[in-house]
Amino acid sequence: MNKAFLIGNLTKDPELKTTNSGVSVCSFSIAVNRKFAGPDGTRGVDYFNIVAWRQLGENCAKFLTKGKKACVVGEIQTRTYDAQDGSKRYVTEIVADEVQFLSPRSEGGMGGSSPSEDGMMPVQDDNLPF
Repeated sequence: MNKAFLIGNLTKDPELKTTNSGVSVCSFSIAVNRKFAGPDGTRGVDYFNIVAWRQLGENCAKFLTKGKKACVVGEIQTRTYDAQDGSKRYVTEIVADEVQFLSPRSEGGMGGSSPSEDGMMPVQDDNLPF
């Protein structure tokens, strides 16, 4: 089984690209704090590269920005490529299956009085007819 669960903050704005065949792909990275502090009292940070495809990638590019908190669920993938100088490079990244946007609505998230991606408007409990 290959499954990764990560919660962290985006280190920069996501980049949305389209493949030659027209498929959307979004890449971004998140910083995840380590659980335990080191001998000097500081907690280390790990940085993970994330790749999200198709509609998930388009939503990430639309709603995430640098500093926002996100939960990423996906698979760890390692790939290689030949660099321009002829050396072989290795890349490890998380291919996202799910991304949850965790930043509060007050930080410009998907909340407020605008429609969500499914077109539904939020309704206050006081406005319900029952």
